Amino acid sequence: MAIQRNRDRQGADRREMAADGRWSVHLLASIRIQFFMTQDGLYLDDMYVGQKFTSGTYRMDEDRIKDFAAEFDPQPFHLDEAAAQASVFRGLAASGWHTAAVAMRLLVTGGLPFASGAIGLGGEIEWPRPTRPGDTLHVESEIVEILPSKSKPNQGIVRVRNTTMNQNGEPMQIFTGKILVYKRA
Repeated sequence: MAIQRNRDRQGADRREMAADGRWSVHLLASIRIQFFMTQDGLYLDDMYVGQKFTSGTYRMDEDRIKDFAAEFDPQPFHLDEAAAQASVFRGLAASGWHTAAVAMRLLVTGGLPFASGAIGLGGEIEWPRPTRPGDTLHVESEIVEILPSKSKPNQGIVRVRNTTMNQNGEPMQIFTGKILVYKRA
């Protein structure tokens, strides 16, 4: 009886997520987290320049854009429709830091299957166009350089270009980051 109630609740949760656009990020995150808990992930020895990865998706919601901006980047073009329309953005735009936070979520829940996680060592970021309410984002990543450590032979630095795209395939953010990655023990 309790098992059936739990299954019914899970089904209702899935229907609710599908109805409001959260389906893909929550379900995929759950599946990917379960996968990585049972798999090793990739080590430095498994990686090669040109290797590509694609994340799940995340739909940007207007209320969440405004909530994030109110707390972390309270500028009028992130908070108010009229101010945003009169700005260089010509409409409500998510904070670049909100886009970056979403991209990070997508990367760590399956976009970059590194065994040691995404241990960042810095990078360069750009936002070629604003992220808008209703945009569905995903991240396409490519390993562009692998630098084995000379002083610590069990690790290296992997440079990864992460391009966050909207539903039209337009780049919204490009982040080239350096990640610390370990060799297999």
